[in-house]
Amino acid sequence: MNPTRLPSLERAGLDGWMVRLFDSIEENNLLWLTALAEECEAAFGDTLVDLVPSYTTLLVVFDPLHISPCEARKRLIDILARLEPAEAGASGKLHELPTWYDPKIGPDLQRVADLSGLSVASVIETHSSREYRVFALGFAPGFAFMGLLNEALTCPRLDTPRQKVPAGSVAVAGQQTAAYPIVTPGGWNLIGRTPIRLFDRNREGLSLLRVGDRVRFVAVNQDTFEAQGGDTTPTNGGPAK
Repeated sequence: MNPTRLPSLERAGLDGWMVRLFDSIEENNLLWLTALAEECEAAFGDTLVDLVPSYTTLLVVFDPLHISPCEARKRLIDILARLEPAEAGASGKLHELPTWYDPKIGPDLQRVADLSGLSVASVIETHSSREYRVFALGFAPGFAFMGLLNEALTCPRLDTPRQKVPAGSVAVAGQQTAAYPIVTPGGWNLIGRTPIRLFDRNREGLSLLRVGDRVRFVAVNQDTFEAQGGDTTPTNGGPAK
């Protein structure tokens, strides 16, 4: 591995090691994390219980009844010593999420416009004009952390999170964007809504999106949104205050 990107290993209980590869969020981090996950699957085999990637780390969970923490650490050190990044664009399914951008279901659209200095139309065009990578899943079932936003759209979370964010709500916060898969509390800025079901108990793997996938938000009008089963119920509480 590149000596300028020396990783660290942190204990995560009796059955896990947290591999920290980076300290900051960058697009190319995913290439290294994807390669590390693939190498761990091969090296740990049946002793591997789970892999949990994030923007900068990979949590490796193993079966302590079949491999000791010391042996697991040794295998990780061996992997890291020869790790090379995955090829750019070599993996990742492309998903297009139709999105109706409108203050009725995206009550923070004007706030994002005000913070960015852009018009609402420019916010929509900017958000929907780029392809995002899924860096991690978490927070709620099927919730995908995607990045990276155009710098013009970076904005802070709400001071007071909403108690109830409707499923399908498309949001931005910091350098990230996401779509809420289920009804849940949330503090991101809501700018629209997609009719696509992101989490389904009847779907193999449950979550539509997986780490490494690519996502493009496609702006649609209300008629198209409703025709695809979109929920037009306004968000309780309106825009952030």
